[in-house]
Order: sequence, then structure tokens, then C-alpha cells
Amino acid sequence: MLSADFVIATAVGYVGLLFVLAYFGDRRARTHKKSFLHSPAVYTLSISVYCTSWTFYGAVGNAARSGLEFLTIYLGPTLVFVGWWFLLRRLVRISHLQRITSVADLLSSRFGKSNRLAVLVTCIAVVGIAPYIALQLKAVTSSIQAVAGSSEFGQGSLAGIDDVGLAFGIAAGMALFTILFGTRHVDAKEQHHGVVAAIAFEAVVKLTALVAVGIFVVYVGGGFENIFSQAAEIGVTMDAENTFDARWLTTLGLSVAAIVCLPRQFQVTVVENSDENHLRVASWAFPAYMLLMSLFILPIAVFGLTRMPAGSNPDMFALTLPMAFGQDGLALFAFIGGFSSATSMIILESIALSIMVSNHIIMPLILRFSSGRGDGQGVTSLLLIARRFSIVLILSLGFFYFFFTRDSDALAPIGLISFTAIAQFFPAVIAALFWRDASLKAATAAIAAGFVVWVWCSFLPSFESVSPRIALLLSQGPWGISWLRPEALFGLEGVDPLTHAAFWSISVNVLTLTIVSLLTTQSALERIQASVFVDVFKRGQAARGNFVGGAATANDLFFVAERVLGDRRAAALFETEARESGVDPDMLEPSPGFIGRLERELAGSIGAASAHVMLSKVVSGSEVSLEEMMQMADETQQVIEYSQQLEKTSAELRSTAQQLEDANVQLRELDSQKDEFLSQVSHEVRTPMTSIRSFSEILLDDHDIDARQRQHFVSTIHQESLRLTKLLDEILDLSALERGERAWDNVPMDAEAALDRALTVCEALLRQRGMKVELGERAQRTMVEGDADRLCQVFINLISNAVKYNDSDAPLLRISSTVRAGSYVVEIADNGPGIAKRERKLIFEKFWRGPGGVADQGGAGLGLAISRQIIARMNGSLDLVQGLLPGACFRVRLAVLK
Repeated sequence: MLSADFVIATAVGYVGLLFVLAYFGDRRARTHKKSFLHSPAVYTLSISVYCTSWTFYGAVGNAARSGLEFLTIYLGPTLVFVGWWFLLRRLVRISHLQRITSVADLLSSRFGKSNRLAVLVTCIAVVGIAPYIALQLKAVTSSIQAVAGSSEFGQGSLAGIDDVGLAFGIAAGMALFTILFGTRHVDAKEQHHGVVAAIAFEAVVKLTALVAVGIFVVYVGGGFENIFSQAAEIGVTMDAENTFDARWLTTLGLSVAAIVCLPRQFQVTVVENSDENHLRVASWAFPAYMLLMSLFILPIAVFGLTRMPAGSNPDMFALTLPMAFGQDGLALFAFIGGFSSATSMIILESIALSIMVSNHIIMPLILRFSSGRGDGQGVTSLLLIARRFSIVLILSLGFFYFFFTRDSDALAPIGLISFTAIAQFFPAVIAALFWRDASLKAATAAIAAGFVVWVWCSFLPSFESVSPRIALLLSQGPWGISWLRPEALFGLEGVDPLTHAAFWSISVNVLTLTIVSLLTTQSALERIQASVFVDVFKRGQAARGNFVGGAATANDLFFVAERVLGDRRAAALFETEARESGVDPDMLEPSPGFIGRLERELAGSIGAASAHVMLSKVVSGSEVSLEEMMQMADETQQVIEYSQQLEKTSAELRSTAQQLEDANVQLRELDSQKDEFLSQVSHEVRTPMTSIRSFSEILLDDHDIDARQRQHFVSTIHQESLRLTKLLDEILDLSALERGERAWDNVPMDAEAALDRALTVCEALLRQRGMKVELGERAQRTMVEGDADRLCQVFINLISNAVKYNDSDAPLLRISSTVRAGSYVVEIADNGPGIAKRERKLIFEKFWRGPGGVADQGGAGLGLAISRQIIARMNGSLDLVQGLLPGACFRVRLAVLK
């Protein structure tokens, strides 16, 4: 029989083994760059830190209580790694370029390197993770008590110690181990290869333990089918009715957000990633790991409900079932598996949160209140102390939450409270990566608003069992206002509490983020960072820093680097820069690129916001006296005057160069137009000439042609000759118009009379086509300056085009004229096929013919070009506009004589 003392001793020995693995793993990773610790397998296994005691113990309990709901915790991460791995790849790429250290650092860096936002995210993460840490303490405590049982032998030295005392001891031990385990380096961006190796080992242990219990249960139960059939016989069934309901979908969505935004997941997936290509393996290997973890959950839950006494805690079935069958060795292995799940979570969560607290809360305070002098290890020592203190604080918060909510039996609801809190970061993270216009004010307001709703709707109700006042608040609302009840906000009643809290908090979050982003503007630094994040795959190298040289010297910058990075790393950084610049280290002049690189190196230790603030103090320059300021002002004035002279000369040179460039462009354009014009003319002339030549050769060579056929050929030759003559006349006419050689004097004339004459000329053509003419509004006698014959020619061309290109069964022509704002306006529209959008810019080009303009319709495609030139010579305009009919509509506009 197992005893608590033996189990605890085994756990301590297991922790010692992890420490040894971490120590030697760190040494191997530092000495062997190609170590297996840098492999995608170790990386993938480390991501399984997602599987905590909740998924080891709590998933079985959740399956026993709620059926298939437990699957959502596995499906969410699977969806992200299989379908959204491009999101993870973007996160990893940005992290590598910007030396991001946490999710708080990510949001801070994207939104203008705002430390206020980083502090807000850090505080929410610390508070939101407290229930999750309490879950681990509860799981370990419950598992030890389950092993100890009620016998005096089983209790051992734990006799007389309640669950609170046991949880306190576990929390203290975890804090000590985490401090020794995870705060040996100050550089938060440096991969903790030893820690990752230990986490990967724990991933194998907990998977093997759970699968071993599952195989044992299936073996003892007589197979999968027998387990479920026996359960059905005694009335034990899985609740499948609520699958895919609102709560099921809510937990699925929360798990999607959790795998991205949980501090420990961000740490292992993004910060600890040493090769972006490892994500390709993780995209299938991690879902496979999750599948194996979930494979035996249902059989264990069903078998436990069938064989264990009524009232047994289903969360502990993975541990108590082997004990019930006398398999103490398997039970101990299961305990170690659950203990691995809890310790890996607590270690990495505490490390990630301590980095956030030290970088975004402690470090800014150091920068604000420090004197600015000290030895090179000053900041390093303070950061290590701050991180160790943060670990104690984080585990203390988890312990206090456990103390106040220890009466809760289920593990899963506690974890979902934390998931909902961390999900408040998800909209801002998505906006940071993909929405260029998302602003700092919007992200801050959205996260804060969502957090407030989460506290009211989810965190506060978790204390209902320990506080009568909170219980009264839940039932009646504040000041008796029922529609403000935490679990029935704004009258939304009858909804699952988790769904209710997630709906309101995320909705308020997203709505605030969207509206405030649309109403506010970004700062210059926000716009720069937005471009860096959104266009990360368009950039070939790391973004440069946002500093100019300023008054910073190499000594000033070295002093800052030495304080944060230490003597050795700072010296190596500056020596590398001097070597690349080809100068002696003492003669190094900091460039903006080097300052940007130094900022990213500092960000790896103290976060992007703190690094930016620290360098800003140095780069911005030092204090100057009034005399120095006046001297600089005089020198500046001289420089300004000289600069203005240079600017004036440069402006004249630029103007001349621009004129030459414009002239050159025009010449090239004219040359191109000439070539195109000659090509089009030769094509248009060749067609009738070919026809004339062909028919002439037939008449000359074939003397047996009858009179009717001969007459037809002669008629065709005549028509083609007329067509060729008309083409040449139009070409000459257009050329003369463009060169201004065919000038006429614009005289006062009646434009309405010219329109009426054009209608009379085209009357026979309209009747032949069977086209109905609809006259709209008509102006009275209107005098304009122009040439009556030329204007009539334009109207005839527009009307004949409307007839030729109209393929409607009931062709219709609509003509209207009016005087508007001092202009005479004529619109000629038809119900034909119209002109495609892509061809609208081409219709006034030479030789352009519409899609219906086949050869038998005549014309060379010069009519509209000539018409526009004519109207332009009359100081008017000819345009294609949107008319009342579905076809084309041309508008002629001429100035009315006053």
C-alpha cells in the first residue's frame, strides 16, 4: 500500500531528476549548437505544457460530468496548429526580429512601445492565471490525499495536516524549485534550453502515464465495447445531448485563444522557438500528441463511473482506479504523470509571468528612480531579485485563490475562468498582427473593458460559496438592480455562466477595440510599429530602430548595455559593431542601425518598452547651458540661411530638370503615338486596297464572268474606293484639326437648329433600322459660339453610332437638350449593349470601334476622335456619361452666349 510519505519522497526525487536534466541540458545546448535540444521533436514536446493536471485529471472528471465537452480543450489547439499555423509563424517571425519576450511585450511593442499597456496586460495575466495555478495546487493536493486515504499508514507524516496546509507546502516547494530552475539567466529572450528539455521529458512522462492507465483500464474492463456496454446496462451514459451547444462552442473558442495567449504557451511556442521551420513539424506532431492524450479519457471516465463507489471524485479516476485494483506501481506512475502536468505548468507559467512583472513593472520603476550610476551588474541583480519575488507573488496569489475556493470539487470550471481572462488579449493580438489601423488607445480600452466584465461576470461569482454577500449579489444584483446581476447581465438569463461571461467580456472587448480604433489616430511610433508587424513577411531584415544618432556616444551606450547585459555581453556587442564598421572600438560612432540593434538586445532582457525608454534618455542628449543654447541658435541661423540659398538653387535646378524630363516624356509619347498611328493607318488602308486588288485581278484574268457577277464586282470595287477615300479624308481632317491647320472662326449660332438638322439628315437611317426616337426635354433657341456645319457633323456621328451599334430587338434613341449653369447640354443615349468599363477610356482613341463595330457597318473608328476635336475647338466638351437608358450616353457641353 502506498503512503503519503513515499509519494512525496518520490515527487521530490522526480523534481531533483528534472533539475539535473535542466542543468545538463543547458550545458549541452550552450556547447553544442546542433544539439538534439534544438530539434523540432523537443520543441513540439515542450508545447505540450498546455496539457496540465486539468487535462490529466480534470479531463476525466469533465467527461464523467459533461460527456464530450472535454474534447473542446484538445480541439482548440489542434485547430490553431493545423489550420492557423500561419498565425504562429507570424508571431515567431516578429518575436525573432523584435526580440519579444512575452505577450505583454508583443502588444506593448506593436502599440507604440507603450509601457502602460504592458503593465495592464501583465496585471491582468497575473490575476487571471491565479485560478489556473490554484487548479494545479488543488490537483496535486487531491492526488496526494487520494493516495494517502484515511488509514494511519497512508497518512504518515501528513496526519493532522489539512488540505490548506498541504497546498501551502506544495506552493512553497514549487516556488523554491521554480526560482532555482528558471531564474538563472536575466536574458528573457535567450532560450531556456535546459528548462525546455525538462518540460519535454515531463511531456513524455505524463503521456506515457495516462496511456498506461488507459491500457490498463481497457484490459481490465474487457475492451472498449465491453466497458461501454456494461456502463449502459447499469444506466451510466455519456451526456451527448449538449454537444455543440453554446457552452461547447464557448470552450472551443476559449481554448483557441488560450493556446496563443497563455503566458507559458507564448513562452514555449514563440520565445523558446529557435527555428521557424520547427512549426512545420509541430503543426502535425502536436495535434497527434493531443490525440494520444485524449484517446483513453472516455474509457477511464466510463469505467470509473461503473466500478468506483458512488460519490467518488471523478477527477481522480486516473489515480484511484489502479489503486482499487491493487496496482500501486501504476498508481504511483499515474501520480507522477499528474504531478508532471502540474509542475511543468507552474514552472513555465511562473517564469513567463515573472519576466512580464520584472520587465514591465519593476524595470520601469528602476529606470525612474535610479541615479543612473552603478556597476555593470546592478540592473542584472535587481532583475533577478525582481523575478524571484514575482514567482513568490504569483504562487501566493494562486494559493490564496485555492484557499478561498477549495470547496469546489471540479477542476475544469476553475481552468475555464482563467481561459476567459486570458482570452481578453486575443482580439488585441489579432489586431496587432493584421490590422494596421488598430491604435494604442483602442487596445488599452478594449483589454481593460473586457477585464472589468470578466471580473464581474466570472471571477467574482467563483467566490459565491465563501461569501454570503457575493451570493446575495449574484441573486439580487447591486443595490437590487436585477439586470446588473453578474450571471444575468443586462437581462440575459438562462444562459450557462461560462458562456454568459465569455460572451459579454469578448463582445465588449471587440466592440471597444473596433470603435475606438476608428475614432482615434495613431502616433508616429505606432504607425512605424504597425508597418513592422503587419508587413513582417515583406521585410527582408529586422526593422531598424526608431532613433537617430542624437548626442549619444559609444561610452554612454556602453554604460547602458553594461548595466543590463553585463560586462562580457556588452563588450562583445560593441566589439562586433566596431569590427563590422572597420574601426577601433574606442573610435566607434554609434549609427542609428546599431542603436536599433542595441535596443532589441536590451529588449531581450528588460522588454521593448523599458529598452526604448532607457535608450531614449541616452540618445535624446544631455543638458546644455543658456550660453551654449544661444551659440547653437546663432550657428543654426547661419546654417538655415545657407540652407535656404542652397534650397532655392536646388529648386531651380529641379524645376529645369523636371521640365527637361517632361519634354523628354512628351517626345517619347509622340514618337510612340506616331508609330501606333502609322500602324493603324496601314492596317485600315490595307483592308480596302486588298479587296480592290482581289476583285480587279478576277475581272482582268477571268473573261467568262457573267454580266451580273461582273456588275457586283465593279460595285464592290467602287464601294471600297469610296471607303478608302473617306478614310483618307478623315485622317487628313483629324490631322489638320490636331495641328490647328484646319481652323475656322467661331461665330454665334443656334445650337438647337444644328441638332434639328442632324435629326432630319438621320431620319432615313433611323427608319431603315426601325429605331424609335424619344425626345426628352428640349431647349429653346440657344446661341453658342461655334461652326454650325461642324456641330451638325458631331451630332450626326453620335446618332449614326447609336444606330450602328444597337443590337436591341426594340432599338430606342433618346435625345434631350437643356441649358444648365450657363452651358448648353445635349445628351444622346441608346438602349444598345453599351460600352464595357475597361473600354471607356479607349472610345475617343483613333481607330477604336465598339465590340459591335464589324466591317459591314463601315467607318474607320475616327468619328469620335474627330468629334471631340471639333467640340474642343468650340471650347466645349464631349464625354461618355451614365444615361437613363442601359446603353451608351454621350454628352455635348458648350458655353451659352450671354
